[in-house]
Amino acid sequence: MGTGRAAIVVTAVAWIAYLVVWVDRQFLEHNGVTPFGHLAAESYLAMVTLLTISSMAYLISRQGYFYRARAHRRTPRALLDDFYDRSSPRVSVLVPSYREEAHVVKATLLSAALQRVAGLDVVLLIDDPPLAPSEKEASLLAGARALPGEVQAILDEPARRFGAQYAAFVEREARDEDLTLSDMGSLADCMEGAARWLQAFADDYPVVDHVDVFLCEFVLKSVAASLLVDATALRAARENGVVLSATRMAHFYRRVWATFDVRLTSFERKAYASLSHEPNKASNLNSYIGLMGRSFIDVGTEVGRLLVPAEPTEADLSVDDPDYVVTLDADSLLLPEYLERLVFQMEQPHHARVAVIQTPYSAYPNPESRLERIAGATTDLQHLLHQGLGHYDAEFWVGANAVIRKKALDAIERVEHLGNWEVRSYISDRTVIEDTESTIDLRVRDWAVENYPERLAYSATPPDFGSLCIQRRRWATGGLVILPSLWALVRARRRRLQQTRVEELFLRANYLSSIAWTSLSLIAILTLPYSQLLLTPVLVAIVAPYFLAMASDLRYCGYRRRDVVWIYALNLLLLAVNITGTIASLIQLLTGGKGTFVRTPKVRNRTRTALWFALVPYLLMGLVALIVTVDVQRHHWLNATFVGLNGLCLLLGVVFLMGVVGSLSDIVYQAFQMLYRYEPEVVDVGPTPETVLANPAVADWSSVLQPALIERRSSQRTSGDPGAPGLPATSEG
Repeated sequence: MGTGRAAIVVTAVAWIAYLVVWVDRQFLEHNGVTPFGHLAAESYLAMVTLLTISSMAYLISRQGYFYRARAHRRTPRALLDDFYDRSSPRVSVLVPSYREEAHVVKATLLSAALQRVAGLDVVLLIDDPPLAPSEKEASLLAGARALPGEVQAILDEPARRFGAQYAAFVEREARDEDLTLSDMGSLADCMEGAARWLQAFADDYPVVDHVDVFLCEFVLKSVAASLLVDATALRAARENGVVLSATRMAHFYRRVWATFDVRLTSFERKAYASLSHEPNKASNLNSYIGLMGRSFIDVGTEVGRLLVPAEPTEADLSVDDPDYVVTLDADSLLLPEYLERLVFQMEQPHHARVAVIQTPYSAYPNPESRLERIAGATTDLQHLLHQGLGHYDAEFWVGANAVIRKKALDAIERVEHLGNWEVRSYISDRTVIEDTESTIDLRVRDWAVENYPERLAYSATPPDFGSLCIQRRRWATGGLVILPSLWALVRARRRRLQQTRVEELFLRANYLSSIAWTSLSLIAILTLPYSQLLLTPVLVAIVAPYFLAMASDLRYCGYRRRDVVWIYALNLLLLAVNITGTIASLIQLLTGGKGTFVRTPKVRNRTRTALWFALVPYLLMGLVALIVTVDVQRHHWLNATFVGLNGLCLLLGVVFLMGVVGSLSDIVYQAFQMLYRYEPEVVDVGPTPETVLANPAVADWSSVLQPALIERRSSQRTSGDPGAPGLPATSEG
């Protein structure tokens, strides 16, 4: 922490020193600088200042992390046990999925299902089109539909067995029978039985990649090890003649049963014309959250299936209204204590106004490729920074995982209409970084976001450059659109007579816009012919604390210090990606339209890199080589060294991160695709729900009179008639 403070001071002093040198060289030496030269120098100073601001934001955020880490104390297990013996908050885990490979989603469902919270609901929100356009996509859809039942079948057997033992003990406790040493042995046998089941399941689990290894070692075997520790302690107590109280023994039985007590289901919003079909994750989540606490009849019509509100006694579908909603990406895993600890925190009185609590996700250890390892290192650094933002009340919701208070979602509910159907929205989908924008919505209404300072959730890092570009372009898009919302936050607090901390505004503004200004500034400094006078050794003192601190943080997170060079190389490779996201943000800001959500591919096959993203690094290397050559001829050694080192980092990135063979093949393939376009055969699948609702003339009389048919069907259901003639059969539940 002392060196962190020193790094902040050195950076600030070095920038002031550079400003003094800049003023001296531009205005005091009278060296005949032209007006154009003054303009170029001022733009250079502005870019150096912006890059310094980002460096300072990093240093300040990491300092906040150390403050929080020093103050953090883990909640003792005894307090957690006592809380869950007295309280059972209702929790629903929502896993949005779109054309995912089955083994990826299965691991996620298992990690969610094995959370030790009794009565847990896990819902897989399948967003694939109900009518798959190809055989491959049909196979993915069928696999997704089968997954909840498959995982449920796996866990049902231990849930029944250990649930029966728990019920038998509770019944015996009700009879107020005396407990003996034999009962201690029975409890230990129960816990050992659960541990052996988990251990055997982990040993037999098909391991495809390092994510499956993580699931087996840190989820399945971790739960087993925890149960074995308790069982061993029980046997040791029994040998010493100790018999626990009935309440304590009931707790241990409950913990074993709660490990397997879960209900897994799936839901497909695109199967219903009465729900939004917007192609983004936020709308997928909103569609299901909007059903919570309500009951519906599933009705088939000419325009598609509809969910019509109904009484619970008549309903085909009833959705519980939980206390907490957990959002979990389909490629993420939760450690076994995730829900126990985070829900406990949300239930504390001092967290009554916390809307979202999370542990910003970390990268899976031991990846297979250098690119995945370096990209994962940036993710782990972001974990530290997000934790540090909490020290300054500047947290952002990071959507891979989060525990959300349902009451807070209701507070930001928006009601729109799709045709005649009411559509409820909670998570903002105006931009593609829906979690970031929703953070501001919540803060405006005086709801807080909390980052719990532990690593309890992990998420996949794209394994190839093509899929990484898709992910990082989405991250780079939307921040500038959200930036004006900070003023709305300040105004809302003024109305509540609350103050806004300067540090919070500074860090939030940097978080939302730094990708734009750092990318544009860096590429301008590297490629534009600025005067040699602008580049001085003082600049090294500005950037050195930032890179030294990052190297230290990498070591702290389990990486090598020299990986800071690879991270810089990766950032150079992603310049085109970030600038494209910035341009998309500016266009959206000017037009007021919605951002186009592009999901990160989560498949084992390599994703092709977009032509522009694969080509720009080569163009930059050529331009850098030209600049270095010209600088050497003019004896501008300082500028030649600076640009040359950046070019060397870019070359390392192209060869060892992006891949020469793969990137060149992507360029050639997509160039031919542009030259030889073909028009795919258009298949007429009939009117879609959107076109029918937009054009009522498409629908026939049955669609117009459907409410009457619904009323008729409801009355027949009440009178015992299984269904109305002419209406398609619907599934129950």
